[in-house]
Amino acid sequence: LINLPGLGSAKAAQVVAAWEFCRRRMRPAPNAVHTPEELLPLIRHYADREQEHFLSIPVNGAHEVIGIYVVSIGLVNRTLVHPREVFRPALQHSAAALLCAHNHPSGHLEPSEEDHDITLRLIRAGTLLGIPLLDHLIFSGKRYYSFLGEGMIREEEL
Repeated sequence: LINLPGLGSAKAAQVVAAWEFCRRRMRPAPNAVHTPEELLPLIRHYADREQEHFLSIPVNGAHEVIGIYVVSIGLVNRTLVHPREVFRPALQHSAAALLCAHNHPSGHLEPSEEDHDITLRLIRAGTLLGIPLLDHLIFSGKRYYSFLGEGMIREEEL
């Protein structure tokens, strides 16, 4: 900053101090999710994609979203998903738990047999890793199917 014309060391120090103050005070509010309705606004922009996008969403102990990671992009009606890829972001960020979601470009929210199979594999992998799968959402626009909400994932397993 000192190299800018008309900015001395005193003004540069003030600018740096103001920037640091803003960084500390104006950080974005954490995105805590406890229900599918709270997660949907964070992932809705994937709903209009022409291919399935499988998302891994690690959360910390307060259920704050650490990040949203695309782990697989598939075809119009299917995508290949492996637990290793789904849990990688959670392991990298020492997450307490994991949410996952994928869009159905067709708009039909009923889970396929493959959706049931991968959800069961993710539950088992999460149990083994100590990172529970909290929910798996299938979404399209403003509508969704929640495996937890439909009783496909039991809360006592978590």
